[in-house]
Amino acid sequence: MVEVANDGPDGAQTLPGAPAGQPGADRAALAELVEHQRALLAREDEVHRVLVRVVLDGGGLAEVAAAVAGIVGGAATVTTTDGRVLASAGTLEGTSPTQLACFDRTGRLVVEDEPVGWRDPARAADPTRAFVRIVAGSSDLGVLGAFSPGPGLTRTDVHLLERAATVAALVMTKDQAVAAVESRYRAEFLRDALAGRAGDPADAASHASSLGWDIDRPLVVVAAETDENDAETTRTAEEVRSLQERFVRAWTQAVRARDTSVAVAGFSQEVVVLLPVDPAADPDTVLRAVGELVRVVRGDGGGGRRTFTAGVSRVVTSLAELPRAYEEALTAVRVGRQVHGGSGLAHFDQLGIDRLLALVPDSADLRRFVTESLGELASDDAPENADLRHTLAVLIDTNLNVAETARRLFFHYNTLRYRIAKLERMLGPFTTDPQLRLTLALALRVHRMKGL
Repeated sequence: MVEVANDGPDGAQTLPGAPAGQPGADRAALAELVEHQRALLAREDEVHRVLVRVVLDGGGLAEVAAAVAGIVGGAATVTTTDGRVLASAGTLEGTSPTQLACFDRTGRLVVEDEPVGWRDPARAADPTRAFVRIVAGSSDLGVLGAFSPGPGLTRTDVHLLERAATVAALVMTKDQAVAAVESRYRAEFLRDALAGRAGDPADAASHASSLGWDIDRPLVVVAAETDENDAETTRTAEEVRSLQERFVRAWTQAVRARDTSVAVAGFSQEVVVLLPVDPAADPDTVLRAVGELVRVVRGDGGGGRRTFTAGVSRVVTSLAELPRAYEEALTAVRVGRQVHGGSGLAHFDQLGIDRLLALVPDSADLRRFVTESLGELASDDAPENADLRHTLAVLIDTNLNVAETARRLFFHYNTLRYRIAKLERMLGPFTTDPQLRLTLALALRVHRMKGL
């Protein structure tokens, strides 16, 4: 309520604190304030009508993003809590907002660096963007962002953005409820298919088609398993469930962006994808295709993402081969984690001798084999041991080609001859004993296995 002071000299009323003798200016300021408030109320009413229309028309996140983009006259995005873009609308001078510096090279919003709420133009690096959380009850569902071409977004804009986030929460809650039911049926069917319990191949392919999947084509089985053991974690059961759901959603989103007919489902601690490939594709070609999906799911590792190891099977051309391919993918995951540690990607056909070494049930036997074969080179007590092991590995890889080994290691020929002599004094005459050479080659492979 505006307080009015005593009458001025000409009988006009003045605002408190206003200089006497300026009744016209006072009335103009009051009229401007009233008009400003009227415009804000009108804008808020229009935004309310737009958002209600989105809800009543059954609109999704794309429609929510489009409504927000229209409100700010720029662009808008809806992302998961870790920054994966779920919907986007509008542009900034013809450029997608995902090209801005607040998104990483994989297109993920760097949520850990972006504050939520209004940005003070005096202190914010870029007040033309704002983010608010999408929350339903105690659940954090995602982030809604608005991008203005200029000027900076005001507190009123952020308030309207929060109202839009409420609508986005309704949409996401509905979508998640539907997706939970659908994913349960899909996961049960895929588990049966991978176990060989899906029945006749023709019937299984028909049932998969009713779920929106095309599995009657050449494909590989991709298994992605989180590196963290949920059975031994200190996290709460609710946190583990939330992280696994996020992991499944990340894979589902990455796969569907490529092909909506690809089968993908999540189990207890893994995600399985039946990825279509050219039946004549070699392992390197297949790994490049899978690696692109892995890159999208991983992003830059921010936003609370967990590391995972992925394994790829050989190509299968019949549904009857799925159980065998699933076992190959799981083997690639297990061996890949032993050889490379976490966050690896391995193809079953490229496991080589590591596949056999991984079958040894007691890793203590493998460690003892390394110690007995490499002697003092098995440890890193001496600074030069790692360098000597590398020299030995390259020598064996080049079939004792001294000139090629010197070239790869950037050594002078005489320097390499000196090292070979030193290695033979430590390990024995491996240059003339093929059995010793084989033993040393195996010992070096085992030494590199990080999962022992």
